[in-house]
Amino acid sequence: MNKAVLRKQYLEKRSNLPISEVEEKSNNIINNLFDLDIYKNSSFIMSYVAFRKEVQTENLIKHSLNIQKRIGVPITVPETKKLIVSEINDYDVELSPGHFNILTPKKEYIRETPPNLIDLVVVPGAVFDKNGYRVGYGGGYYDRFLKTLNEKAISIGLAYDFQLVDSVPRSKYDLPVDYILTEKQLISCKTKKI
Repeated sequence: MNKAVLRKQYLEKRSNLPISEVEEKSNNIINNLFDLDIYKNSSFIMSYVAFRKEVQTENLIKHSLNIQKRIGVPITVPETKKLIVSEINDYDVELSPGHFNILTPKKEYIRETPPNLIDLVVVPGAVFDKNGYRVGYGGGYYDRFLKTLNEKAISIGLAYDFQLVDSVPRSKYDLPVDYILTEKQLISCKTKKI
């Protein structure tokens, strides 16, 4: 199955989830993340801002700010297919709908952050395989971005358990995440220790 078909199929499944299930599963996933050493030991986290029925990240971002972790969110640059990380200090004040209608920092709150400061990246996706490869939304933004991180940075994909498959099609440009966390399990995809 090619990426486009897989993407469509799994985004459709995800869009059929009742909101109550999205909230319950998301809370489980985020609470599980809080228990991991990779989260506890991180000082600067980059997290996507959830869109539609993705694993919800608002609690992750707000909790991280409350416990004095630095946190950045992505700004997409469609012309170059680049992700810029902008540090935020207040989820409720600093974000407004941007590209694709995803919450993004308002111009006056953009604080561009070099990728080498980031030690944990929270990655979205439509489908993940058990080796950490993913089918995203087709722009290649995260694959490009993950290549810019320092070697100690850890990437973790958040997904509902039904978004896991045995394997996804991959190209030479695709980069796997180090871990995948669902409401049921943590999958280690690489040799980085937690």
